Amino acid sequence: MGLDDALVAAGELQNSDIAVYAWVLEHGTVSVDAVAARTGARHEDTAAAVERLLRLRLLQRHPGEPTSVFAVAPETAAAQLAAPVEAEILQQQQKLSGIRKELLRAAPAYESRSSASGAVEVLENLHLVREALAHASERCREEIIASQPGGGARVSEAMEEALVRDRAILERGVRMRTLYHHTARFNGPSQAYVAAASVLGGEYRTAHELFGRLIVFDRETAFIPVQDGSWGAVVIREPSTVNYLCEIFEQTWDRATPFTAAVGQQLETVAREIHETIVRLLAAGLKDEAIARRLGMSLRTARRHIADIMGELGAESRFQAGVRAAAQGLLDPVGPDGPLVPS
Repeated sequence: MGLDDALVAAGELQNSDIAVYAWVLEHGTVSVDAVAARTGARHEDTAAAVERLLRLRLLQRHPGEPTSVFAVAPETAAAQLAAPVEAEILQQQQKLSGIRKELLRAAPAYESRSSASGAVEVLENLHLVREALAHASERCREEIIASQPGGGARVSEAMEEALVRDRAILERGVRMRTLYHHTARFNGPSQAYVAAASVLGGEYRTAHELFGRLIVFDRETAFIPVQDGSWGAVVIREPSTVNYLCEIFEQTWDRATPFTAAVGQQLETVAREIHETIVRLLAAGLKDEAIARRLGMSLRTARRHIADIMGELGAESRFQAGVRAAAQGLLDPVGPDGPLVPS
Protein backbone atom coordinates (compact mmCIF):
# COMPACT_ATOMS: atom_id res chain seq x y z
CA MET A 1 0.00 0.00 0.00
CA GLY A 2 1.43 3.36 -1.03
CA LEU A 3 1.27 6.70 0.78
CA ASP A 4 -1.86 7.90 -1.00
CA ASP A 5 -3.67 4.59 -0.40
CA ALA A 6 -2.78 4.69 3.28
CA LEU A 7 -4.07 8.25 3.66
CA VAL A 8 -7.36 7.29 1.98
CA ALA A 9 -7.74 4.22 4.17
CA ALA A 10 -6.93 6.11 7.36
CA GLY A 11 -9.64 8.64 6.61
CA GLU A 12 -12.51 6.25 5.84
CA LEU A 13 -13.33 4.74 9.26
CA GLN A 14 -16.95 5.51 10.14
CA ASN A 15 -18.76 5.51 13.48
CA SER A 16 -20.93 2.56 12.43
CA ASP A 17 -17.77 0.52 11.79
CA ILE A 18 -16.91 0.70 15.49
CA ALA A 19 -20.04 -1.31 16.35
CA VAL A 20 -18.99 -4.06 13.95
CA TYR A 21 -15.44 -4.01 15.35
CA ALA A 22 -16.80 -4.29 18.92
CA TRP A 23 -19.00 -7.24 17.87
CA VAL A 24 -16.04 -9.15 16.50
CA LEU A 25 -14.00 -8.42 19.64
CA GLU A 26 -16.82 -9.82 21.79
CA HIS A 27 -17.81 -12.85 19.69
CA GLY A 28 -14.48 -13.76 18.12
CA THR A 29 -15.95 -13.81 14.61
CA VAL A 30 -18.20 -11.78 12.39
CA SER A 31 -21.71 -12.51 11.22
CA VAL A 32 -23.05 -9.85 8.89
CA ASP A 33 -26.63 -10.99 9.54
CA ALA A 34 -26.19 -11.03 13.33
CA VAL A 35 -24.50 -7.63 13.45
CA ALA A 36 -27.13 -6.10 11.18
CA ALA A 37 -29.90 -7.48 13.36
CA ARG A 38 -28.23 -6.21 16.56
CA THR A 39 -27.47 -2.71 15.29
CA GLY A 40 -30.47 -2.26 13.05
CA ALA A 41 -28.19 -1.52 10.11
CA ARG A 42 -28.84 -2.73 6.60
CA HIS A 43 -27.13 -5.93 5.48
CA GLU A 44 -25.23 -4.16 2.70
CA ASP A 45 -24.08 -1.39 5.08
CA THR A 46 -22.74 -3.94 7.54
CA ALA A 47 -20.98 -5.83 4.75
CA ALA A 48 -19.37 -2.55 3.60
CA ALA A 49 -18.24 -1.90 7.19
CA VAL A 50 -16.55 -5.29 7.33
CA GLU A 51 -14.69 -4.53 4.09
CA ARG A 52 -13.51 -1.17 5.44
CA LEU A 53 -12.30 -2.77 8.67
CA LEU A 54 -10.40 -5.37 6.65
CA ARG A 55 -8.71 -2.65 4.58
CA LEU A 56 -7.81 -0.82 7.78
CA ARG A 57 -6.32 -4.06 9.22
CA LEU A 58 -8.59 -3.81 12.30
CA LEU A 59 -10.15 -7.06 11.10
CA GLN A 60 -7.98 -9.78 9.60
CA ARG A 61 -8.67 -13.22 8.13
CA HIS A 62 -7.22 -16.39 9.64
CA PRO A 63 -4.49 -17.88 7.44
CA GLY A 64 -5.94 -20.79 5.51
CA GLU A 65 -9.48 -19.92 6.64
CA PRO A 66 -10.63 -16.97 4.48
CA THR A 67 -14.14 -17.09 5.93
CA SER A 68 -12.90 -16.74 9.52
CA VAL A 69 -12.19 -13.19 10.75
CA PHE A 70 -10.60 -11.89 13.97
CA ALA A 71 -10.00 -8.40 15.44
CA VAL A 72 -6.59 -6.94 16.28
CA ALA A 73 -5.53 -4.00 18.48
CA PRO A 74 -5.64 -0.58 16.78
CA GLU A 75 -1.92 -0.13 17.51
CA THR A 76 -1.14 -3.35 15.63
CA ALA A 77 -3.32 -2.33 12.70
CA ALA A 78 -1.71 1.12 12.61
CA ALA A 79 1.79 -0.39 12.60
CA GLN A 80 0.91 -2.70 9.72
CA LEU A 81 -0.75 0.06 7.73
CA ALA A 82 2.05 2.55 8.39
CA ALA A 83 4.97 0.21 7.62
CA PRO A 84 4.95 0.71 3.82
CA VAL A 85 4.31 4.43 4.27
CA GLU A 86 7.29 4.77 6.61
CA ALA A 87 9.42 2.81 4.16
CA GLU A 88 8.39 5.16 1.36
CA ILE A 89 9.15 8.23 3.51
CA LEU A 90 12.56 6.80 4.43
CA GLN A 91 13.28 6.22 0.76
CA GLN A 92 12.35 9.82 -0.08
CA GLN A 93 14.47 11.14 2.81
CA GLN A 94 17.43 9.15 1.56
CA LYS A 95 16.84 10.55 -1.91
CA LEU A 96 16.75 14.12 -0.53
CA SER A 97 19.90 13.51 1.45
CA GLY A 98 21.60 12.25 -1.68
CA ILE A 99 20.55 15.34 -3.64
CA ARG A 100 21.88 17.69 -0.96
CA LYS A 101 25.13 15.73 -0.61
CA GLU A 102 25.71 15.72 -4.35
CA LEU A 103 25.00 19.42 -4.87
CA LEU A 104 26.95 20.53 -1.80
CA ARG A 105 30.07 19.20 -3.47
CA ALA A 106 30.02 22.49 -5.37
CA ALA A 107 29.74 24.62 -2.19
CA PRO A 108 33.50 25.19 -1.68
CA ALA A 109 33.81 26.56 -5.21
CA TYR A 110 30.81 28.85 -4.69
CA GLU A 111 31.88 30.19 -1.29
CA SER A 112 35.56 30.68 -2.07
CA ARG A 113 35.12 32.54 -5.32
CA SER A 114 37.79 35.18 -5.74
CA SER A 115 37.41 36.00 -9.40
CA ALA A 116 35.75 39.22 -10.54
CA SER A 117 32.69 37.34 -11.72
CA GLY A 118 32.22 35.77 -8.28
CA ALA A 119 32.90 38.90 -6.27
CA VAL A 120 29.54 40.45 -7.21
CA GLU A 121 26.24 38.64 -7.55
CA VAL A 122 22.90 40.15 -8.59
CA LEU A 123 19.76 38.72 -6.96
CA GLU A 124 16.87 39.67 -9.19
CA ASN A 125 13.83 39.16 -6.95
CA LEU A 126 12.72 39.37 -3.33
CA HIS A 127 12.54 35.59 -2.88
CA LEU A 128 16.21 35.17 -3.77
CA VAL A 129 17.16 38.12 -1.56
CA ARG A 130 15.37 36.66 1.47
CA GLU A 131 16.97 33.26 0.95
CA ALA A 132 20.45 34.80 0.69
CA LEU A 133 19.92 36.99 3.76
CA ALA A 134 18.65 34.02 5.78
CA HIS A 135 21.68 31.97 4.74
CA ALA A 136 24.09 34.78 5.60
CA SER A 137 22.39 35.29 8.99
CA GLU A 138 22.70 31.62 9.86
CA ARG A 139 26.41 31.59 8.96
CA CYS A 140 27.21 34.89 10.69
CA ARG A 141 29.33 34.44 13.81
CA GLU A 142 30.70 37.85 14.83
CA GLU A 143 28.93 40.98 13.60
CA ILE A 144 26.11 42.40 11.52
CA ILE A 145 26.05 46.09 10.59
CA ALA A 146 23.13 47.66 8.78
CA SER A 147 21.90 50.97 7.46
CA GLN A 148 18.11 51.00 7.19
CA PRO A 149 16.79 54.24 5.67
CA GLY A 150 13.21 55.21 6.35
CA GLY A 151 11.59 54.37 9.64
CA GLY A 152 8.68 56.76 9.72
CA ALA A 153 6.13 54.26 8.46
CA ARG A 154 7.10 50.89 9.92
CA VAL A 155 4.26 48.62 11.08
CA SER A 156 4.03 46.57 14.27
CA GLU A 157 3.82 43.19 12.50
CA ALA A 158 7.06 43.76 10.60
CA MET A 159 8.93 44.92 13.70
CA GLU A 160 7.66 41.95 15.75
CA GLU A 161 8.89 39.58 13.03
CA ALA A 162 12.26 41.35 13.01
CA LEU A 163 12.54 41.03 16.79
CA VAL A 164 12.02 37.25 16.67
CA ARG A 165 14.68 36.90 13.97
CA ASP A 166 17.17 39.23 15.65
CA ARG A 167 16.70 37.62 19.07
CA ALA A 168 18.04 34.34 17.70
CA ILE A 169 21.05 36.13 16.19
CA LEU A 170 21.87 38.11 19.34
CA GLU A 171 21.55 35.03 21.55
CA ARG A 172 24.35 33.44 19.50
CA GLY A 173 26.61 36.28 20.64
CA VAL A 174 26.60 38.13 17.31
CA ARG A 175 27.01 41.90 17.65
CA MET A 176 24.33 43.90 15.81
CA ARG A 177 24.54 47.60 15.02
CA THR A 178 21.87 49.39 12.99
CA LEU A 179 21.52 52.93 11.68
CA TYR A 180 18.10 54.50 11.18
CA HIS A 181 16.91 57.90 10.05
CA HIS A 182 15.93 60.30 12.84
CA THR A 183 12.32 59.86 11.73
CA ALA A 184 12.32 56.35 13.25
CA ARG A 185 12.26 58.02 16.68
CA PHE A 186 8.74 59.25 15.98
CA ASN A 187 7.47 55.80 14.93
CA GLY A 188 5.82 53.73 17.69
CA PRO A 189 6.69 50.24 16.34
CA SER A 190 10.31 51.31 15.77
CA GLN A 191 10.53 52.64 19.33
CA ALA A 192 9.14 49.38 20.74
CA TYR A 193 11.47 47.23 18.62
CA VAL A 194 14.59 49.19 19.57
CA ALA A 195 13.68 49.11 23.26
CA ALA A 196 13.22 45.32 23.22
CA ALA A 197 16.23 44.54 21.01
CA SER A 198 18.51 46.86 23.00
CA VAL A 199 17.85 44.78 26.10
CA LEU A 200 19.07 41.73 24.14
CA GLY A 201 22.27 43.53 23.15
CA GLY A 202 21.40 45.26 19.88
CA GLU A 203 22.86 48.72 19.26
CA TYR A 204 20.92 51.43 17.42
CA ARG A 205 21.66 55.00 16.34
CA THR A 206 19.94 57.54 14.15
CA ALA A 207 21.13 60.25 11.76
CA HIS A 208 19.36 63.00 9.84
CA GLU A 209 20.80 61.59 6.59
CA LEU A 210 21.99 58.12 5.61
CA PHE A 211 24.12 56.96 2.69
CA GLY A 212 21.63 54.27 1.63
CA ARG A 213 20.54 50.74 2.46
CA LEU A 214 23.29 48.34 3.48
CA ILE A 215 23.71 45.06 5.39
CA VAL A 216 27.14 43.51 6.02
CA PHE A 217 27.79 40.13 7.63
CA ASP A 218 31.11 39.52 9.41
CA ARG A 219 32.70 42.22 7.21
CA GLU A 220 32.82 39.63 4.44
CA THR A 221 29.50 39.79 2.60
CA ALA A 222 27.59 43.01 1.84
CA PHE A 223 24.08 43.49 0.48
CA ILE A 224 23.06 46.71 -1.28
CA PRO A 225 19.93 47.52 -3.35
CA VAL A 226 19.93 47.20 -7.13
CA GLN A 227 19.90 50.49 -8.98
CA ASP A 228 16.55 49.96 -10.73
CA GLY A 229 14.59 50.40 -7.50
CA SER A 230 13.17 46.86 -7.57
CA TRP A 231 13.24 44.41 -4.65
CA GLY A 232 16.46 42.86 -5.91
CA ALA A 233 19.89 43.19 -4.31
CA VAL A 234 23.58 43.08 -5.15
CA VAL A 235 25.74 40.76 -3.06
CA ILE A 236 29.36 41.90 -2.75
CA ARG A 237 32.15 39.63 -1.51
CA GLU A 238 35.19 41.46 -2.90
CA PRO A 239 37.20 42.35 0.26
CA SER A 240 38.28 45.89 -0.67
CA THR A 241 34.76 46.93 -1.66
CA VAL A 242 33.24 45.40 1.47
CA ASN A 243 35.83 47.16 3.63
CA TYR A 244 35.05 50.47 1.91
CA LEU A 245 31.34 50.07 2.67
CA CYS A 246 32.15 49.23 6.29
CA GLU A 247 34.23 52.41 6.59
CA ILE A 248 31.31 54.49 5.31
CA PHE A 249 29.10 52.85 7.92
CA GLU A 250 31.62 53.54 10.70
CA GLN A 251 31.93 57.22 9.77
CA THR A 252 28.16 57.64 9.89
CA TRP A 253 27.89 55.58 13.09
CA ASP A 254 30.41 57.81 14.85
CA ARG A 255 28.38 60.94 14.04
CA ALA A 256 24.96 59.36 14.72
CA THR A 257 22.91 59.75 17.91
CA PRO A 258 22.19 56.73 20.16
CA PHE A 259 18.56 55.66 19.83
CA THR A 260 17.36 55.90 23.42
CA ALA A 261 13.97 56.95 24.76
CA ALA A 262 12.67 59.54 22.28
CA VAL A 263 11.69 62.18 24.81
CA GLY A 264 12.75 65.54 26.15
CA GLN A 265 15.79 67.42 24.95
CA GLN A 266 16.93 64.60 22.66
CA LEU A 267 13.75 64.84 20.60
CA GLU A 268 14.22 68.58 20.33
CA THR A 269 17.77 68.06 19.05
CA VAL A 270 16.60 65.51 16.50
CA ALA A 271 13.79 67.76 15.32
CA ARG A 272 16.22 70.66 14.94
CA GLU A 273 18.63 68.54 12.88
CA ILE A 274 15.79 67.47 10.58
CA HIS A 275 14.72 71.10 10.21
CA GLU A 276 18.25 72.30 9.42
CA THR A 277 18.81 69.49 6.92
CA ILE A 278 15.62 70.34 5.03
CA VAL A 279 16.72 73.98 4.84
CA ARG A 280 20.09 72.93 3.43
CA LEU A 281 18.55 70.55 0.89
CA LEU A 282 16.05 73.20 -0.18
CA ALA A 283 18.90 75.62 -0.75
CA ALA A 284 20.69 72.95 -2.79
CA GLY A 285 17.67 72.78 -5.10
CA LEU A 286 16.53 69.26 -4.31
CA LYS A 287 12.95 68.36 -5.16
CA ASP A 288 10.40 67.29 -2.56
CA GLU A 289 10.73 63.61 -3.50
CA ALA A 290 14.53 63.66 -3.11
CA ILE A 291 14.31 65.42 0.26
CA ALA A 292 11.78 62.87 1.53
CA ARG A 293 14.02 60.00 0.42
CA ARG A 294 17.16 61.51 1.94
CA LEU A 295 15.43 61.99 5.31
CA GLY A 296 13.51 58.72 5.32
CA MET A 297 10.07 60.28 5.58
CA SER A 298 6.93 60.17 3.50
CA LEU A 299 6.49 62.70 0.70
CA ARG A 300 3.46 64.11 2.49
CA THR A 301 5.41 64.68 5.71
CA ALA A 302 8.33 66.20 3.82
CA ARG A 303 6.04 68.66 2.05
CA ARG A 304 4.47 69.65 5.36
CA HIS A 305 7.91 70.43 6.78
CA ILE A 306 8.88 72.33 3.63
CA ALA A 307 5.71 74.42 3.77
CA ASP A 308 6.40 75.28 7.43
CA ILE A 309 9.99 76.27 6.66
CA MET A 310 8.99 78.39 3.67
CA GLY A 311 6.46 80.13 5.90
CA GLU A 312 8.98 80.74 8.66
CA LEU A 313 11.43 82.26 6.18
CA GLY A 314 8.72 84.21 4.40
CA ALA A 315 10.00 82.78 1.12
CA GLU A 316 7.99 82.23 -2.04
CA SER A 317 10.57 80.09 -3.84
CA ARG A 318 13.32 77.65 -2.99
CA PHE A 319 15.97 80.07 -4.21
CA GLN A 320 14.57 82.80 -1.98
CA ALA A 321 14.43 80.34 0.93
CA GLY A 322 18.09 79.54 0.39
CA VAL A 323 19.11 83.19 0.29
CA ARG A 324 17.20 84.04 3.45
CA ALA A 325 18.44 80.91 5.25
CA ALA A 326 22.03 81.83 4.41
CA ALA A 327 21.45 85.41 5.58
CA GLN A 328 20.14 84.09 8.90
CA GLY A 329 23.08 81.70 9.30
CA LEU A 330 20.89 78.63 9.01
CA LEU A 331 23.01 76.88 6.38
CA ASP A 332 25.83 74.62 7.50
CA PRO A 333 27.07 72.83 4.39
CA VAL A 334 28.35 69.30 4.82
CA GLY A 335 32.12 69.43 5.13
CA PRO A 336 34.78 66.89 4.22
CA ASP A 337 33.48 64.47 6.84
CA GLY A 338 30.00 64.38 5.31
CA PRO A 339 28.32 61.41 3.67
CA LEU A 340 30.40 59.82 0.92
CA VAL A 341 27.60 58.09 -0.92
CA PRO A 342 24.28 59.76 -1.84
CA SER A 343 21.12 58.01 -0.72
